[in-house]
Amino acid sequence: MRTLIATGDVIPARYTDVAIRQRGDDFLYPVAATKAITSSGDLTVVNLEAPLIEGCPYHDEGLVFCGRPGFIAALQAAGVDVATLENNHIGNYLEGGIEETVRHLEAAGMRWADRDSPAVVDVRGLRFGFLAFNGVEQPLDREAMVAQIKALRPRVDVLAVAVHWGAEYVSIPQAVPPVANDDPVEIGHQAIDAGADLVIGNHPHWVQAVELYKGKLIAYAHGNFIFDQMWSYETRVGVIGKYTFYDETLVGVEYIPTLIENYAQPVPLAGAERQAVLDGMKAASEELAASLPTR
Repeated sequence: MRTLIATGDVIPARYTDVAIRQRGDDFLYPVAATKAITSSGDLTVVNLEAPLIEGCPYHDEGLVFCGRPGFIAALQAAGVDVATLENNHIGNYLEGGIEETVRHLEAAGMRWADRDSPAVVDVRGLRFGFLAFNGVEQPLDREAMVAQIKALRPRVDVLAVAVHWGAEYVSIPQAVPPVANDDPVEIGHQAIDAGADLVIGNHPHWVQAVELYKGKLIAYAHGNFIFDQMWSYETRVGVIGKYTFYDETLVGVEYIPTLIENYAQPVPLAGAERQAVLDGMKAASEELAASLPTR
């Protein structure tokens, strides 16, 4: 039995970074309420949606994101093993910003994955492979995705694919031309047909439906995990996914709802609020299933 933990979007930028600065550069503040959960699995993966660069300027608005290298300490405290680097903001400081981010991750002993560079992690003899792809503000090369999955498949026992995709602020995955032309459902199915065991979606900033396709799970969006979108309840909500494998077979899935406080810190929900998030996921999943052809 091995447990893989995945979160919603991690964006240590804009007012999240301001909140860290206001607390005397307390980089551990964003993970203080959830690090016991995210570090409890055998393997933890996050989608890092901002470059980590020295000299990241103070910014409390705008869409050019960066975080500071001190945020690496938060990722370490959260037990992060792999950071996926495919999204529409990791390149906000161009290739140099991505290269610096990779240097900081590697110096901390963390793996990273993108469309060209898989990460492979051995967990007590079981090899987990990760690839990541982005279809937001740029076309997703389906042929290249399929080729990369097929190339990695023989090297690993469990293959997880992270995809940045789809329309924002909706609970059912859908394309949104011209920003994200690809239908997440089509991409998710293609990834599994090519050999993926688990598809981990992000970008919509809302928690979305899940789907079982040919016995494999597609989690279309985990919502926001660490981000500053305090302007609506839905954008403050995320889920931490715990995916339990018995050898190479996914046998258990659990979602732990969280709510962002103070522009930076996700806090686990409890009681009726927690159940409402899970009920919303269930309703969205049923609506999605009803819209798909019977298989």
